[in-house]
Amino acid sequence: MSVKTVLHPVSDLAAAKAVYTALLGTEPQVDESYYVGFEADGQHIGLVPGGGPQGMTAPVAYWHVPDIEAKLAEVTAAGATAQDPVRDVGGGRLVATFTDPDGLLQDR
Repeated sequence: MSVKTVLHPVSDLAAAKAVYTALLGTEPQVDESYYVGFEADGQHIGLVPGGGPQGMTAPVAYWHVPDIEAKLAEVTAAGATAQDPVRDVGGGRLVATFTDPDGLLQDR
């Protein structure tokens, strides 16, 4: 279990794509008007124009877990508050969002 995906909200997708291409030393694997995604050393870095429909204002880290339903149940039983239920965001990739006891958003 680890953070393997980080999404970055960007105001200028073309400019951000150029910077992250230089930083990561690779071209994006996904290059759409609504999302640009890179794979670098097992890490997925995504650029989301305008913060996307989620309205992100800062980078969001996604923890990869073997069983998302079980992990969401476990963290809510431990005191987290579920914000968004488990949902498929495309290609079979499941995500869920919860807040920790301090109200900070976490994604799985």
